[in-house]
Amino acid sequence: MKNRRRVLKTLGSIPLVAVSGGLGAAARSSGNSVSILLSNGKPVHGYFVEPGSTPAGGVVLIHEGRGLVGWMKENARKFANEGYLAVAVDLYEGKVARDSSHARTLRKRVKRKRATETLVKWIEWLRDHSGSNGRIGTIGWCYGGGWALDAAIATPVQATVIYYGDCARSKKKTKQLEGPVMGHFATKDEWITAQIVKKFERSMKASDKVFETYWYKANHAFANHNYSVYDRKNAELAWSRTLEFFDRHL
Repeated sequence: MKNRRRVLKTLGSIPLVAVSGGLGAAARSSGNSVSILLSNGKPVHGYFVEPGSTPAGGVVLIHEGRGLVGWMKENARKFANEGYLAVAVDLYEGKVARDSSHARTLRKRVKRKRATETLVKWIEWLRDHSGSNGRIGTIGWCYGGGWALDAAIATPVQATVIYYGDCARSKKKTKQLEGPVMGHFATKDEWITAQIVKKFERSMKASDKVFETYWYKANHAFANHNYSVYDRKNAELAWSRTLEFFDRHL
């Protein structure tokens, strides 16, 4: 966004983020539950927060394996405070995982066709919102990272951010992307490995698409302060890079 810029400086190996004084106008509200209808007439729900001023770019947030929990709503409010329309979607249709085992069960119940339509509908809803400038980004963490990418493949968006999500997509898929992709990955991640990311990098390069990749000496889920693997320094650095990326493209 033109009215705010972040300047990254480095002191030794420690990144510092300088933020301008006029940054972060307060969100218009603390957030509200919203619903839209799919083609079969069934409703799906999300959590929506408006920024203090519009028109603004929009961000569609896609949850981790636990579902639309408080942390996801917190992130939606953070984006609104940064000047974006933000909607955190719910692919579990009202259910929240009690633990990792329950999360696996909920993931398996998600129907790909229905989830894809859900995300496309939310992107269209946000783009058509009266406060939107028409530019939309998708972002997802872990399970949601792969869906953020798939949503951008299914319908045009201007930018996508993946936090340690499955990004193994073919050239045929990546050619459908309209906007650039940023990825945040962890060197100690046992699930989303360098091999997976390099495969995606090759697909993006073959498709002549832009992919900004960042690696952090951290574990999977390092950005979530509710987990023991949370790494504050790397989480803040990844967040500042994400905001700068969306500022450029939304």
